Amino acid sequence: MTTDTRRPRPRPRLRTADRLGLPALRGHGLFITGNLIDSVGNGMLLPLGLLYFTDVHALPPAQVGVAMTVGQAIALPVTFLAGRLMDSAGPKLVVVWANILSAAGFTLFLCAGELWHVAGVYLLVQAGINMYFTAQRTLITHVTEPGERRSWFAFTGSLRNIGLAAGAAAAAGALAVFGTGSLRWLIAVDAVTYLLAAACFAALTTTPPPPESPLPDGPPNEANERNEPHEPHEVNEVNQPNRLDRATPPHHTRRYLLLVAVNIPYVLAQAILAVLVALYAVRTLGLPDSAASVLFVVNTVIVSACSTAVTAHLAPKLPHRAVAVGYLVMAAGMAAFALPAQPRLAATAWAALVLAIVLFSVAEILLGPALSELSVSLTPEAAGGFTQGLYQFSWAIGMVAAPALFTLLLEAGPLLPWGVEAAACLIAMAAAPALKQAGSPRRRKRR
Repeated sequence: MTTDTRRPRPRPRLRTADRLGLPALRGHGLFITGNLIDSVGNGMLLPLGLLYFTDVHALPPAQVGVAMTVGQAIALPVTFLAGRLMDSAGPKLVVVWANILSAAGFTLFLCAGELWHVAGVYLLVQAGINMYFTAQRTLITHVTEPGERRSWFAFTGSLRNIGLAAGAAAAAGALAVFGTGSLRWLIAVDAVTYLLAAACFAALTTTPPPPESPLPDGPPNEANERNEPHEPHEVNEVNQPNRLDRATPPHHTRRYLLLVAVNIPYVLAQAILAVLVALYAVRTLGLPDSAASVLFVVNTVIVSACSTAVTAHLAPKLPHRAVAVGYLVMAAGMAAFALPAQPRLAATAWAALVLAIVLFSVAEILLGPALSELSVSLTPEAAGGFTQGLYQFSWAIGMVAAPALFTLLLEAGPLLPWGVEAAACLIAMAAAPALKQAGSPRRRKRR
């Protein structure tokens, strides 16, 4: 009898990139730079558009707000036009032209002096933004490996937060030092950033993923439909067919429409930071004007620093489960936001808001990458132009509707906006199991 005296091999140490949950970044420098520059451009001037037209051009604030809303509303159908263009020309070209369109819109800011000019420039800028986000998720699938999709969605989300914060900080610094006279220079620099981002994306080498054959994710009575042979088709960047152009199985359409509906509470939650938090903290709770900025910084730091690690190591591996957990945490965050609106708990305002923004940030980390992954993989035609246009339309219309919705709810009562959003999150959480993807592991029932 012999005894094996060999020592077990030590487990290989995780690389720093693996600990942080980062995807393989080598070879993606242009893609990363393009995403970062685009986000810096967004953060630099989008929050200052109202200030520019009211202070520099002396236009009435209320009328400028209406003109901005009109321009953004007219740009809503651009998501579907961008989807059609993406099917015929590929996502890279759409992303490039989206940045060029935004650059043109911001350049025309310098010439805009009347209200109809304001509507026109915001139409261009919002059209560029809608085009960009319609194609950006599919572009990620064309430049990365399928197994790294959610980590890339988390990483680009972190990049976006870093870029937005850097752009906002640069604008704030310029305004603090040079005053509102620097707004024209900021606009010129902003237009240049969008052109630089367009150049980065134009230089990308992309490879569309191979088409996925339909998997048995439909009801049992559709089994004969799933087993029919499918015609082979070529895969190329310019003319990859959108499978919705052919007869799409009804259950695929229903499931994708469910995903669009489930995404809307997340869209409204994202709008809360821009629309509701400042108004609620200052006017309802009586906190200083800087309160909303402090909460925004906390959110930016958490999401930027933790997205990739949480997505890789802590979030549920199946996206529909991550969505369910994320919405549960988001509902808890809405409840924390509402706490100090109750008279007996007014003294807890700062503690409650900090807890709320932490829960909000964790929910954002769980929901953002998982919903993005589902948006390109839930059905065989998910990454196509029409479906991506439909998904982005839910973002565009949610962002347009949020200001009116939340301000009206806040006027009706300080608890209402948080209660409505929490209820919407819980409904989405209940619907999340229906977004289970084909091929996901199932629990075995004990006999």
